Amino acid sequence: MTEKEKMMAGMWYDANYNQELTELRFKTQELLLKFNQTPLSHQDEIHDLYKELFGTDPKGLTIIAPLTVDYGSNISFGENVFVNASCYFMDGAKITIGHNVFIGPYCGFYTASHPLAYKYRNQGLEKASPIVVGDNCWFGANVSVMPGVKIGNGCVLGTGSVVTKDVPDNSLVTGVPAKVIKVIDQNGELED
Repeated sequence: MTEKEKMMAGMWYDANYNQELTELRFKTQELLLKFNQTPLSHQDEIHDLYKELFGTDPKGLTIIAPLTVDYGSNISFGENVFVNASCYFMDGAKITIGHNVFIGPYCGFYTASHPLAYKYRNQGLEKASPIVVGDNCWFGANVSVMPGVKIGNGCVLGTGSVVTKDVPDNSLVTGVPAKVIKVIDQNGELED
C-alpha cells in the first residue's frame, strides 16, 4: 500500500516524510495562497478555486479567508455552509460537513492523531480518523473537533468547546471536554 492509501484506510502512515503526500500538501498550499488573497467580491474566481481545492463547488458555500486545509480533496461540504475566518480542516481523513452548517471563526477539525511514544512520532507517523457533521449545526468560535467524532443533526457547539466524543442529534454541547448541556427542542419557542 502507498502511504496515501494507508492514510485513507485509517492506518498508521508516514505523514511527514512521504514525497507524494508532501507534494500534495504543497500543491494545496499554493491553491490556498490564491484563495486567501482573492477578494470575496470575485465570486467566479472563488468558485473556480473551490472546484480545485475540494473537487466540487457546493451550492451556497461561503468561506471567509483565511482558510487552512491539508489536502482539500478529503473535505465535502453540503449546501448552504458558512465557514468564518481562520478555520483549519486537517483532512488526512474524510471530513464531511452537512447542509446548513454555520462554522464560527478559528474552528478546527482535526482528523490526525500521533503515537504516544516519541520513537514513532519522530518517524513522522500519524493515523487519521474521519469526522462527520450532520445538517443544521452551528459551531461557536474556537471549537475544536477531534479525530473520529460524529456530530448529529441540529447541534449547537458552544464557543471554545473541545469535542472528543460523538454528539447526539439536537444537542447543545459546551466545555473542555464538551458535554451535552441540553437537548434542543427544534419545534419549541424562540429562546432569548
